Amino acid sequence: MNKQDLRKLTGLSSTSIAKLGKGENVNTNVLVRICKALDCDLPDIVELKKESK
Repeated sequence: MNKQDLRKLTGLSSTSIAKLGKGENVNTNVLVRICKALDCDLPDIVELKKESK
């Protein structure tokens, strides 16, 4: 799925999609909308990484 398809499916803004592509922080609501659109759970689309000390 490309960014444009994801944007159309979720109704998210281009800015939100761009942030995802850059690995920047996004609002939890953005992630929830993606999960609903893709019929998946949050752990299916999110990877948590520990910060380096």
